[in-house]
Amino acid sequence: MAGSRKVAREFTLQGIYAWMIGGADVTLIAANLKEDEQFKRADEAYFRTLLYGVLKEEDMLSSRIAPLLDRAVAELSPIERSILLIGAYELLHCPDVPWRVAINESVELAKKFGGTDGHKYINGVLDKLAQDVRAVEIEHAKKRD
Repeated sequence: MAGSRKVAREFTLQGIYAWMIGGADVTLIAANLKEDEQFKRADEAYFRTLLYGVLKEEDMLSSRIAPLLDRAVAELSPIERSILLIGAYELLHCPDVPWRVAINESVELAKKFGGTDGHKYINGVLDKLAQDVRAVEIEHAKKRD
């Protein structure tokens, strides 16, 4: 049975957070996360795709979300920043993930791990990004609704 992408996103968030806070090697971070008992529930391939993809593309992803923020990227909490990077990565690099799913999953991460109203901020930023990078998909969805 394939693992859960939702769980993979949660472990990816933990990995990006650890990388931001401690600056450890991503391979070591991934190995440590895989030792967690709950990791067996995760879609490991998707975890690797997200973790390594986000960290490889971090500068580009940050530059894509920066104009959509009300503050500098560096001023975001590490949790908010990590979640935005995951959501931006999915919107830009995972066409198999519908835009609404990418945003909703990021909002759910923010509700679970972020500050009180952080999920609203995440939703707003990623919605703006989706309007730009998934415009055709969004327009098609509007016609169906």
